[in-house]
Amino acid sequence: MPRRRKPRELFLSHATADKAFVNKVAALLRDHDVRVWYSRHHLRGADRWHDQIGEALQRCDWFLVVLSPASTQSMWVKREVLFALKQHRFSDRILPVLYKKCDPERLSWALDDSQMVDFTAGFDRGSAHLLNVWRLPPSTKKP
Repeated sequence: MPRRRKPRELFLSHATADKAFVNKVAALLRDHDVRVWYSRHHLRGADRWHDQIGEALQRCDWFLVVLSPASTQSMWVKREVLFALKQHRFSDRILPVLYKKCDPERLSWALDDSQMVDFTAGFDRGSAHLLNVWRLPPSTKKP
């Protein structure tokens, strides 16, 4: 796998039902100095969340989508994925992360299995594969 530049900022797309897992992934990435944008951390009750999501999608240079039965049924996750797939700057910078067995094609047929980072065998194993995308060292902290 060729060395890829670490994200300036990564957009983390997910379903609310997966927030415990998403919080762990975000903490892992932040521990490796990867800036992460995701709704729980960046949206506040009075924010215009639709605008905030759009601004983050325009600004971020990597896109990670957490795949689960909940996310493949989410209208918002689908919208975010379809937006990212249309953006040239996300070419080779879309990371599907398999959290729970599901059918990613419900979001898009274009989510490539060869780039999928699989967490179904455990968080430590998935974390090592995710960090290896940028050739970052394995985590020594437990999220």
